[in-house]
Amino acid sequence: MRKFTRLLLLAPLLLTAAACELTKTENPLSPSVAGPIPGVDISAPKLLEPLSGQQIAGDKQPIILLIENAWSTGQRPLSLLVEVATDAGFANLVFSRDAVALGEGGRTALTLPTPLGTGRAYYWRAQARDGANSGPYSPTMGFNVFTPVSFDKPAPRSPVGNVKVSTLTPEFVFDNAPRAGIPGLVTYVIEVATNSAFAGIIAAWQFPEQGGQTRFVAPSGLPVSSQLFWRVRAYESTALGPWSDTASFVTPTPATPPPTTGGGGGGGACTNSTQPGIVTCRREQFKGYMDAGTALVFLKNVAGDMNKLGTWGTGYGLLRKTGGASCGGYACDIICKGSGTSQQQFDVLGDSEGAQVPTWGGPKIYPNIRVDSCDVP
Repeated sequence: MRKFTRLLLLAPLLLTAAACELTKTENPLSPSVAGPIPGVDISAPKLLEPLSGQQIAGDKQPIILLIENAWSTGQRPLSLLVEVATDAGFANLVFSRDAVALGEGGRTALTLPTPLGTGRAYYWRAQARDGANSGPYSPTMGFNVFTPVSFDKPAPRSPVGNVKVSTLTPEFVFDNAPRAGIPGLVTYVIEVATNSAFAGIIAAWQFPEQGGQTRFVAPSGLPVSSQLFWRVRAYESTALGPWSDTASFVTPTPATPPPTTGGGGGGGACTNSTQPGIVTCRREQFKGYMDAGTALVFLKNVAGDMNKLGTWGTGYGLLRKTGGASCGGYACDIICKGSGTSQQQFDVLGDSEGAQVPTWGGPKIYPNIRVDSCDVP
């Protein structure tokens, strides 16, 4: 009788335990479900961006990871585990986040909370989970974060301090521009002007960088008995550096003044009543083919005349060019006005067979132009 009574007392406890067991196995949406649940398949997410081998500039951060969502044959909602590491085995994680809710439209975008260090490779992967079952990891993708190229100011060394030079073709010496990143071919452009505001540019030359310190001898004579000002800047295909501090010097007075050869032309301002007239007037001041430095002087003079006259408004400048052949980092045959989608661009040289014929074409406007910085001289 005593044994039977104990059995009766234990019966409710056994039923309760069985009920709990049923809750865990028969309610797949319960947060406390025992897993994994048999028969549930979860696919691997698909990594969309960054792509394998993609190069990402360090200043284009934080990085957004874009993932195509996984699918499941089960009833439980999925979430993602996302990992980023510095090694393909994911032993050195730099980012890990679990329980990332799936985004709408079949894709999930996850912005990393902080920028990644530059100058190295990274690997990332994702896995879908439902709290009871886990799918396979996605295939791993690697990408690189690089330091974008940028330049600081070169440092003029000679001639400086208003020193009087001994020749009309002086040697310009400057310390190369400090830089970040790994640039390609580095080129410098020197401008020489009759005033420190560089409103009266009389010469401009461009030439490749030399090791540590660059030296460049003026290829044509400068005006005699003149106080002149010069500055220099570095550029390459993706970056244009700032101008150096301005340096000054004085040219000598020869016993017999030489014929004027100029440093790329120049002359008084053109005040024609039409835009083609100004372009033609300025082109006539430069005889024959204009090299890159001379073309730069021509473009600045045209833009300066437009702004000074003001008949067609102001704000005319040189169009920045960050790829391909250029004149000191600018387009060689275009002047521009404005910025963004309201920018206008004008062709001022016809380049048929390299003739450099003065013209006035435009304005060309967005979306039929590549908008870039318009630097007003």
